[in-house]
Amino acid sequence: MSSTWREFMSWNKYTQVASRALRQALTETDRVAAEKRAAIGVRYQLWENGQGGEQNYVVPPAKETTPGTPPV
Repeated sequence: MSSTWREFMSWNKYTQVASRALRQALTETDRVAAEKRAAIGVRYQLWENGQGGEQNYVVPPAKETTPGTPPV
């Protein structure tokens, strides 16, 4: 019966739900720091004739706010 949960959610969904619950349980300053670490930037690079081109973000990262102040 240990695999019953697999009928309802995948391992990736389980870890996503667990990490969201953990971040919500943290204090405000720790939660903001954890959310910043969770942001992932994906970049791509076009190659021509064995040479890599410029690296571009798929979704450009947001501008940094003033250090020490949580976003409102």
